[in-house]
Amino acid sequence: MSSAVHLDYQRAPGSFPWLGLALLAMALALLAWIGSDYLGLTRQAAGLEAKAAQIAQNHPRLRKEKLTVAETRDRVQEVKRANEVLSHLTLPWERLFQAVESSSGKEVALLTIDPDMQKGIVKISGEAKTLGAALEYIQKLEKQEMFGTVYLQSHQIQWQDPEKPVRFTLLGMLRRKS
Repeated sequence: MSSAVHLDYQRAPGSFPWLGLALLAMALALLAWIGSDYLGLTRQAAGLEAKAAQIAQNHPRLRKEKLTVAETRDRVQEVKRANEVLSHLTLPWERLFQAVESSSGKEVALLTIDPDMQKGIVKISGEAKTLGAALEYIQKLEKQEMFGTVYLQSHQIQWQDPEKPVRFTLLGMLRRKS
């Protein structure tokens, strides 16, 4: 009981794919606009590069000249600040946030996370329903591979709140990757 399938790949006489032609025209117009925009940006970038090269050539601090003691001190301070920014930017933020948030649970609300990479610590402030929940949070953090020892720095029961939550601050020692 099989029936033959008849496929006809020929277009009906007199029909023309107007929609396809319109889409092709729109695509070509978009391509021309993007190409024009690209050329404009390329010219602008070349102009800015030339201007930067001219400034670098004419600027006395960028030429190879001997620096004074004060200028050398300023450069050292700039390098120190740049290194601090770099160490802050290279902190594995995603892993840190994931470790801190995945440990919190329903009874702990995080308020602040303040890492100090030079000291290798993270200061975390939060609020827990009970002191026991805050202590349990500390134990969960210590089980995270990012943290070593975690210390409860301070805690205070919020007596004015009817639920009497505990506001806490803790310090987590970061494990150094070797």
